[in-house]
Amino acid sequence: MAKGNKEIKYWLSLTGIAVQMGVIIYLGARLGQWLDLEYQNEKNTYTIILTLFAVAISMYLVIQQTKKLNS
Repeated sequence: MAKGNKEIKYWLSLTGIAVQMGVIIYLGARLGQWLDLEYQNEKNTYTIILTLFAVAISMYLVIQQTKKLNS
């Protein structure tokens, strides 16, 4: 494989990781908002908890994928 193709593949992988991270965090926040509305929670507890949980999951996935890219 040519050097240019490897670089393109690498940058596309990094872009995909960023998109994946954004989608996971967005879905966690939206689920939390829905639960807060459904159970009439005025303190947005579900939104905060699920957003933080989604950030933790996405960070774990980013670390795993970057390890795979660098090996």
